[in-house]
Amino acid sequence: MANLLLPLLTTIAERAKANFVKKTRQTTAVQERFLQSLLQAHKDTELGRKYGLNDIKTLDQFREQIPVLPYSSYEPYTERIAKGEKNILTPDPVVYLNTTSGSTGKQKLIPVTQRFQNSLGWANLTCIGFLNAALRARGRKFGKLLVTNTALITGRTSGGIEYGPGGTGVLRMGKFLYEQLFAHPYETLKASDSLTRHYLCFLFALRDSSMRGMGANFPMLILRMCNYLERYAEDLIQDLETGTIASWLKLEPEIRARLERQWSATPARAAQLREIWKTEGRLTPKLAWSQLSFVATARGGTSDFYFERFPHYFNDIPGFGAVFATAEGTISIYPELNNDGSILAIETGFFEFIPQDQWEAEHPKTLLATEVKAGELYRILMTNYSGFYRYDIGDVVEVLGFYEQAPLIVFRHRRGGILSSTTEKTTESHATQVMQALQQEFGLPLEDFCITLSENEFPAHYLVNIELSPGQILTNPQAFLVSFDRKLKEINVYYEAKRRDQVPPPRLRILAAGSFAIVRQRQLQKGIPDSQLKFPHISEDRSFLAGLIVEQEVRLPEDRD
Repeated sequence: MANLLLPLLTTIAERAKANFVKKTRQTTAVQERFLQSLLQAHKDTELGRKYGLNDIKTLDQFREQIPVLPYSSYEPYTERIAKGEKNILTPDPVVYLNTTSGSTGKQKLIPVTQRFQNSLGWANLTCIGFLNAALRARGRKFGKLLVTNTALITGRTSGGIEYGPGGTGVLRMGKFLYEQLFAHPYETLKASDSLTRHYLCFLFALRDSSMRGMGANFPMLILRMCNYLERYAEDLIQDLETGTIASWLKLEPEIRARLERQWSATPARAAQLREIWKTEGRLTPKLAWSQLSFVATARGGTSDFYFERFPHYFNDIPGFGAVFATAEGTISIYPELNNDGSILAIETGFFEFIPQDQWEAEHPKTLLATEVKAGELYRILMTNYSGFYRYDIGDVVEVLGFYEQAPLIVFRHRRGGILSSTTEKTTESHATQVMQALQQEFGLPLEDFCITLSENEFPAHYLVNIELSPGQILTNPQAFLVSFDRKLKEINVYYEAKRRDQVPPPRLRILAAGSFAIVRQRQLQKGIPDSQLKFPHISEDRSFLAGLIVEQEVRLPEDRD
């Protein structure tokens, strides 16, 4: 049945894409229609009456009557929604509450209605349409994919509303759609233990030698999937051969029983994989699935740093950004493979852009989607069916150009994600570009990195904390640090100016193997879902890496402290 439905799904997706492309030629009109429709729908909600939505007839009135507000202004309303109160932010029933990752602060609750979810669903279909066309142009095919996101909610509020990661809500409300797309049963995503869930997804997906794609929220999580495949290859092949599901998995008995009914031995496939494993000495996605066509994961931000290690596992398999989405909504849709530019999702929300010269203003002047300029950085404001208006999500994007009349954007960094010894404002984007270039220059894959500041010193030294990939040796750490300093001066002109006489020289710290695994475990213990796992690559929190073993600290000759 699923095999018959997949072609139908791609046909619908192609139509959604064609319709979206047509609308990008009328970006301003589409955005204005979306806003007017939303204001009419929400005019009788509690917040709608407070802001006088019914009286707003123009964009200027909308900007004048509704201030740019942070989440703290919405929190009293979302707390009442969580208790079960109706018609607060949305006229439609709230069926789910998206939680943010909490990696940059307290978790937020974002109301999800069926109307809100439908708008995101069409964006996802549009993205599949773009992916299908892009693959076809390269002689590749779209097909089943492997994902390991959890389908388990975090909990229920006192008002009985389910809450959890945005991805979980999407999976649960679009269950039928995703059952057609996945190379493994939906049931595999219900395992509560993360490693067990990954193992089960791999086990069922490995039966299908023609699987086409892999997906995860972030590139770091794709690399974790690859590590799991390598580490548990022998167990997986054994289970394929014998028709068993490993007894050591932390798997709920009822889920095990349901999966065992769907599981049987595939000795021929097991033999094929065992031969690859013995011949190559490892099992990678590219080796396991020779027809693999794409890897879907986030682009922009720190992604390029992790992409440096993708060829080791994927060879020349192209990457695809899918959608740029947050708990608050879908912001843009990717039209191409191996490309950072994504098209503003003009039908999922009304968007405004705050130019850099307005970032500190109490009432910033904003630009519309068609008024932005290529090469400029903007903070992005979102108004959508969650009931949030002119909401500053905290993301800084760069406009790369235009697709018809809609801007092509890429995420660069979180607002406030800045490192300063004095006032030089090094961003996560600056740091990622430097570390990516260093990996290339020294031919040295890094497991991960984080730049922090030295304690009890002002101005403080930059501490370049790195963990080498297994088996790697940095033969000339001094040259590595010199190059870091030089490259950061080239990329951040303010750092270059301040380094002359204010910012002291950086120091390199090589951390023990497994250090960033400890950092990630700390994040998980804070309650961050593993599918949303990410951490800052620059941090002014002096205790962020506390307790990790520093194997070697390297200083520049000028650093004579």
